[in-house]
Amino acid sequence: MTRHLITSALPYINGVKHLGNLVGSMLPGDVYARYLRQRGDEVLYICATDEHGTPAELAAREAGQSVAEYCAEQHEVQAELGRRFGLSFDHFGRSSSPQNRELTQHFGKVLSDAGLIEERVTRQIYSVADGRFLPDRYVVGTCPKCAYDRARGDQCENCTSLLDPTDLVEPRSAISGSTELEVRETRHLFLLQSKLAEKIRAWVDSHEDWPVLVSSIARKWLDEGLQDRCITRDLSWGVPVEREGMDGKVYYVWFDAPIEYIAATKEWADAEPATRDWKSWWFEADDVRYVQVMAKDNIPFHTLSFPGTIIGSGEPWKLVDFIKGFNWLTYYGGKFSTSQKRGVFMSDAIALLPADYWRYYLLANAPEGSDASFTWESFAGTVNKDLADTFGNLVNRTLRFTSARFGDAVPEGGEPGEMEAELAEALDKRLAAYDGFLAQMEFRKAMQELRAIWVLGNEYLTRAAPWVAIKEDRARAAVALRYTINLIRIAGVLAAPVIPETTAKLALALKLGEAEQGWIAGGAADALTALPAGHAFTVPEVLFAKIADEDVKAWEERFGGGE
Repeated sequence: MTRHLITSALPYINGVKHLGNLVGSMLPGDVYARYLRQRGDEVLYICATDEHGTPAELAAREAGQSVAEYCAEQHEVQAELGRRFGLSFDHFGRSSSPQNRELTQHFGKVLSDAGLIEERVTRQIYSVADGRFLPDRYVVGTCPKCAYDRARGDQCENCTSLLDPTDLVEPRSAISGSTELEVRETRHLFLLQSKLAEKIRAWVDSHEDWPVLVSSIARKWLDEGLQDRCITRDLSWGVPVEREGMDGKVYYVWFDAPIEYIAATKEWADAEPATRDWKSWWFEADDVRYVQVMAKDNIPFHTLSFPGTIIGSGEPWKLVDFIKGFNWLTYYGGKFSTSQKRGVFMSDAIALLPADYWRYYLLANAPEGSDASFTWESFAGTVNKDLADTFGNLVNRTLRFTSARFGDAVPEGGEPGEMEAELAEALDKRLAAYDGFLAQMEFRKAMQELRAIWVLGNEYLTRAAPWVAIKEDRARAAVALRYTINLIRIAGVLAAPVIPETTAKLALALKLGEAEQGWIAGGAADALTALPAGHAFTVPEVLFAKIADEDVKAWEERFGGGE
């Protein structure tokens, strides 16, 4: 049987992540992992905080802490927010772990032994005011390609172009703001990606099922010519380079961070070494299907650089099988930004409303085909229409009416008729479509099908009208309510990967056993009769509260709106 390994792009350690980070990697990975587990598949879902590089040093400096203290504190903050948002990581590790240090140094050695690492003299920015060489991210300036005036020395946050600090117009130190910068010589290690380009291209071309967003970015970089990449930096925080003459150098964060996927799996296994085998997931792992989830700015590193590390090692490490890439979620058309504190962040969001409100909205508006814009109006509209009026209303009006007229158990009596047959036929089509979209990780389409199933239940209940039928044909009303309660169970099971907290409450109300919460694998006709007459239930509290206009106005004033 195939085992499923899932990794989400590692969130940077420098502060609480925003909703764009959540929907661009961690939330889709979680939904896919939950879906596979519900089907009975063996799943290992791995993530970690990305703790090396200049963002960590700069953030720690701003916080007045040592880098180690800052990273330890922020890791706990991010892990706790992940738990509050229902992210079901099997392990949430740290790239500063001893396991990642060991594996990163291993890859550095085998690549060097293979002749794929070369020591070169480079010209690097030196800050006279700060008395030190400035790593890429310690230099900011204007992007030469899009004129964004806060571009970093490694990559422009606005247009995603990869840069060198010397490319920037009017560069300045991110530490002191000084423009008294000089270009001096220093020695660094380069990964000879140019030697691996054809092997990487053949590997990319072998994955015809990748989303267009992913394959097009990878091929664009390959077509432009894969350049050798500097993989060391002049920093004290990071994985030390074990090489003569490289004292005071560490591996570049984009070299060691993807290796943390492997290292975090080892962290997970080291916690219970008697029962867990990390290497079986990564080394000669022919029975493993490996899926990565990330936003588009991470795609070049996961389709080119990290595969180059694996391929270049000559060792049988697991390469990714499928990459799910996302465009950006914007905030009123502008970029969410951790560094500039613009947009809604996970800590603020979870303080306003439970996780399921955000989880459903973000997936229903996932930036898959193009960038998507978050607005408070669209958020309130989706919550009110889909969650409160459609799903929540179906559950509460059905169970309340049943309890009031038949008692707290699935009604008995009557025989299904044409309406029930039509319901089963329509539901079969929806079930197949929803299952297919989740299997293909097409989340926006999956949410459309999930909502369509909720609508189907409401339409059936309105058509069957048990509140009318009960006046003359109590048995007919019993059939309608019995089928609707079963459809509610189905809807809850299908929604469990998406809104797990709410569906857990529903499962308690419907008194579902473990077997009754498994994926709907059979036909709709069987599923619509799974809860027999006499099966007890309780009426839950309102599942989703509506968002009022005054809430929207208050949140726009607090977080900013169209301006």
